Amino acid sequence: MSNSSSISHFLLLALADTRQLQLLHFCLFLGISLAALLGNGLIISAVACGHHLHTPMFFFLLNLALSDLGSICTTLPKAMHNSLWDTSTISYSGCAAQLFFFLFFIVSEFCLLTIMCYDRYVSICKPLHYRTLLGSRACAHMAAAAWASAFLNALLHTANTFSLPLCHGNALGQFFCEIPQILKFSCSQSYLKEFGFIVFSISLLFGCFVFIIFSYVQIFRAVLRILSEQGRHKAFSTCLPHLAVVSLFISTGTVTYLKPPSISSPSLDLSLSVLYSVVPPALNPLIYSLRNQELKAEVRRLMTGCFQKH
Repeated sequence: MSNSSSISHFLLLALADTRQLQLLHFCLFLGISLAALLGNGLIISAVACGHHLHTPMFFFLLNLALSDLGSICTTLPKAMHNSLWDTSTISYSGCAAQLFFFLFFIVSEFCLLTIMCYDRYVSICKPLHYRTLLGSRACAHMAAAAWASAFLNALLHTANTFSLPLCHGNALGQFFCEIPQILKFSCSQSYLKEFGFIVFSISLLFGCFVFIIFSYVQIFRAVLRILSEQGRHKAFSTCLPHLAVVSLFISTGTVTYLKPPSISSPSLDLSLSVLYSVVPPALNPLIYSLRNQELKAEVRRLMTGCFQKH
């Protein structure tokens, strides 16, 4: 990092030129943050307190909620602060920390989504082997592998990105610190090494996506054999939103990190980043969890108990 010691701070993208629009963005991000905090917080509380929810599916939902909370809390607070106080600076160390935690939580989220897809595949296609394949120890190992892989990936990319010599400015075209934006400042060809790491990571994520698609093909084949129309509708209503958000997540993230600089623009970069960094964590509680009757019943029980105490 000594190569970039001359840069003490970065300038984040201003979301609006007028004070009214800045306050509007602040209110919008505040609403998204509160919705994500409330939804994911309720999931964590319900799964932790409801002993009948201590199953593999809800265990992975709890981990996903933790990842979503971390992702939202990494990017939006600084953007809200800048919009409210009409500033755009972030310190060099703050940018490095934000990049590390963003990569850590975003990669862990996708790993957990892949594991959740495997959980659904086993529960629908191999129900007799469910307890064997997804015992408590196996679930703990899979969750630990997801978090450890995300940590190592974030550490590798952050260390490599901030070891590059930066001399082409410090104005990021994004509202949070992101690798493609930082690579634009590199004044040597060594950024190709980080680009190679990005391609490798995207390839692994794409492999996970192929696994998810393959799993859902098997799931849909099994669902179509269900005689009950209500049963088929329930399975499709649960699986299709999950697949849609995963597709949005991987497609926008891939375009963001692999698109050529010639088609880059502030508005396009901003739109893509919001679609893969803000939308999934805010929608996940609704799509994956709050549609579940058991979880909704536990949330109502917790909220009723809190109101009765007061």
